[in-house]
Amino acid sequence: MLRAVPDGWLSWNFTIFDDRRAIAKIDLAWVREAGELHLDGVKYRVCREGILSGAFVIEKEGLVLASAEKPSALIRSYTLHYNNKSFILGAASAMQRKFVLREGGQQVGSVWPENAFTKKAVIDLPADIAMPVRIFMVWLTLIMWKRDEAEA
Repeated sequence: MLRAVPDGWLSWNFTIFDDRRAIAKIDLAWVREAGELHLDGVKYRVCREGILSGAFVIEKEGLVLASAEKPSALIRSYTLHYNNKSFILGAASAMQRKFVLREGGQQVGSVWPENAFTKKAVIDLPADIAMPVRIFMVWLTLIMWKRDEAEA
């Protein structure tokens, strides 16, 4: 399992650890829901597909690796498209911060806070999904947590 640890108490930038080894970095943009992922010396861009688009994408050198859309502004979930497959990444329940990943109705992974009072997260996502896309899923979860915190 992986862990996401914020870079500071108030920070929304994270380092992803595999055991004790840092493997990736998530840098969230301050102004809008965008940012960069850094993995193995490679930079990935995460952003909205277009100015008026609701879809989020992860890109490497202009090539879209995966996309995610919110089916409704009222529902805390995304429909994710990757490698000719569709997944649902959404809140486990209305009152939880835990997000679960489903494929064909089956739960195949999850991202959840270490405890109720932290932004640190435990990441258990399928190994057959490329690591940049798994980190993109974590980024999507963090975006929802950030929105929830802003609304509280």
